[in-house]
Amino acid sequence: MFIRKKKNRSGTTSIVVVEKRAGIYWEITTIGTSNNSSEIASLFKQGKKWISDHIGEQDVFEVYNKAIEEKQVTEYLLSNIENILLNGVQLILNKVFKLTGFDAIEDDIFRQLVIARLSQPMSKSATVEYLKSHFGEDAQLHRIYRYLDKLYNTQQEKIQQISVDHTRKILGGKIGLLFYDVTTLYFETDYGDGLRETGFSKDGKHSQPQVVLGLLVSQDGYPLSYSVFNGSQYEGYTMLPVVEDFVQRFKLDDFIIVADSGLMNQSNITLLESGHYKYIIGARIKNESNPVKKWALSLSKQDGEFYETRKGTARLIVGYSDNRAKKDKYNRDKGVKRLEKAYRSGNITKENINKRGYNKFLEIPDNIKVVINQDKIKQDEQWDGLKGYITNTGLPAKEVYEQYSGLWSVERAFRITKGTLEMRPVFHFTPKRIEAHVCICFVAYKVYKELERVLKKSHINMSADKVLNIAKTITTIKINLPVSGSTMTKTMLLTNRHRSIAQLFDENFWKDF
Repeated sequence: MFIRKKKNRSGTTSIVVVEKRAGIYWEITTIGTSNNSSEIASLFKQGKKWISDHIGEQDVFEVYNKAIEEKQVTEYLLSNIENILLNGVQLILNKVFKLTGFDAIEDDIFRQLVIARLSQPMSKSATVEYLKSHFGEDAQLHRIYRYLDKLYNTQQEKIQQISVDHTRKILGGKIGLLFYDVTTLYFETDYGDGLRETGFSKDGKHSQPQVVLGLLVSQDGYPLSYSVFNGSQYEGYTMLPVVEDFVQRFKLDDFIIVADSGLMNQSNITLLESGHYKYIIGARIKNESNPVKKWALSLSKQDGEFYETRKGTARLIVGYSDNRAKKDKYNRDKGVKRLEKAYRSGNITKENINKRGYNKFLEIPDNIKVVINQDKIKQDEQWDGLKGYITNTGLPAKEVYEQYSGLWSVERAFRITKGTLEMRPVFHFTPKRIEAHVCICFVAYKVYKELERVLKKSHINMSADKVLNIAKTITTIKINLPVSGSTMTKTMLLTNRHRSIAQLFDENFWKDF
């Protein structure tokens, strides 16, 4: 083995390690190339050192042959790559989907639609292309539409049963609290059809048809059940049908219903009490009778203090919070500033009138004088920091407040389903498929909540959203092995971000759940 100076056509000189075998000179490795004499001398010394480092360790010719073989094997494998999938999200969510028990629904399209809703929410036709290009799954559009009809007709009940059973399991066998709230889903159309009708829109789309969605969740925000109502339905009339249906179907006997003040009316309270249901409902203390309002305003405003009085057969609890007082003041000041800006001239004109509907046809020949009533502002200030609750339970006042505070979990459910899962816009127009679409989003949120639970229990200090975003960049390579007729797959965790969630791709990790 020796060093050879090899002249190149470009005028440069390469320093090469050469060995003679069976009368043939083999180039083992190239140390470097240069056209500078001092650099060439340096490369020559490096070549000698390379020879001294490798002599005695192993046969250099053998190393060379292995290098050639390694390259050939690599090229062979690369030429037989069947597919490269961006399926990190799918690999994680398949496990979570199974944990919740939804794999008992044996239609594979159901799983595909749920995971696609969590990974890349879009229309059903776009979902078909996404599943094929990212996950290598061929879901045909006509089969998806047929499945949505099947889901509506035969599987909704089983899906909600699975959700309830799983929630009972993770809560220790008892539901305990039922949080109820409603939202609206609007449609990009001008015409109603019996289910999609105009009504009070929580999205501010009062002129567009909508449906009303009622949702029941448990403590910690696990979804239990849902119902879809006509878009013109008053939200206060939705609670009792949903609760009664849920209680009868799933045989609940010890629970407390928690709902917002928007659902509180005397009819609802009467029906709750006649059904012997325990409840905690937000109170509209500003709308109470004069004696009750006078009592509420006379209370000492001490942070964290609660007071109560009787209201029929129930208890009216009023609490005070410094933080709530600051928030009330901030919101009022913000609203007053908006009024001052809008009516700085002291006149109201056509431009200041809400232009929804047919108001655009109104004519205002003369300006109308307006003034901000400072006395009403002062009256409103008296209520800062006060919040009321009506309950027929025997719970301590502070615990009533804490239980009611859990309503944020329903609001968060709506925020995630409308935002992250993009429940809207709804691209369907028949009642069956609208409800089937809502069902898919309901299950997707249940899987999302279960992923949150897994991350928390495993002390993985990341949000579900962050984990899914990282997983979206993780690929799996599929390689054909023609000789054996088999396929080899390898999930590639290449970056530090990928490795931060590596345990989620370990089969042993999921055995603990």
